Amino acid sequence: MTTVAPHVLWLTLVLAVLVGVSLGLLGGGGSILTVPLLVYVTGLEAKEAIATSLVVVGVTSAAGMLGHAREHRVRWRTGLLFGLAGLAGAFLGGLLGGRLPGTVLLVAFAAMMLVTAVAMLRGRREVTPRTGDVPVLHVVGEGLVVGVVTGLVGAGGGFLVVPALVLLGGLPMGVAVGTSLLVIAMKSFGGVAGYLGSVQPDWVLVAGVTVAAVLGGLVGGRLVGRVPEDGLRRGFGWFVLVMGVVVLGQELPSGAAVPALAAVGTAGVAAAVCWRLVAGCPLRRLLDAGG
Repeated sequence: MTTVAPHVLWLTLVLAVLVGVSLGLLGGGGSILTVPLLVYVTGLEAKEAIATSLVVVGVTSAAGMLGHAREHRVRWRTGLLFGLAGLAGAFLGGLLGGRLPGTVLLVAFAAMMLVTAVAMLRGRREVTPRTGDVPVLHVVGEGLVVGVVTGLVGAGGGFLVVPALVLLGGLPMGVAVGTSLLVIAMKSFGGVAGYLGSVQPDWVLVAGVTVAAVLGGLVGGRLVGRVPEDGLRRGFGWFVLVMGVVVLGQELPSGAAVPALAAVGTAGVAAAVCWRLVAGCPLRRLLDAGG
């Protein structure tokens, strides 16, 4: 448990409100900033920051879900199926994360920031809901994979949940958005449970940051429609991209940043080539929709 100086605590809470505002405005993505905030501003260790972030993401998602539920935009059966798989995956991710070095976790988190930034810069594609029976194994498998990622790094995967619910669960877009908040809340709490065996969070700090983020989310929700969403999303995507590169530079050993970025670029080119060779692949359709 980390002791936080009063002036640092106040700065953390103010920035948590801004993170919540971005969540309310964009409907996602803002949680990717919670871990860097807690590590580089508040001074938490990586594992404690990730566990705290999972609580913040879980509570804010649950709070946001309530409004959708009142409007009947939550499909409980599909959401619980996907959410239980995500919860199990996130618990495993949390267990694994609790046993990995903090630097490894932050490098993985930076990679997730880069993926999220690219997804936000591309913008969300229109996708057609699946018709026919729900492929339960596909839904469970996707839930497990996204859950492991969320549990491991404390954020990420949210931009995949909505298209997964549309493509695999057959939900209309509006219902998928509401249902995704149920899924995100469940897998976030699963990740917290996985980390609790190796991390003892500062629950006063957790409560403060969570309340600040929820309040910011309410403010952001009221601003929806007054701010151009596409321009905001792209600007935020560039900001997250820069932050991801900064985190990589902070965490990688001296002299390793350039080779690591070169490796990432090479892997990206290879992935792009493979991408063209697997047209029709369900995962490709899912990522295209999420982007």
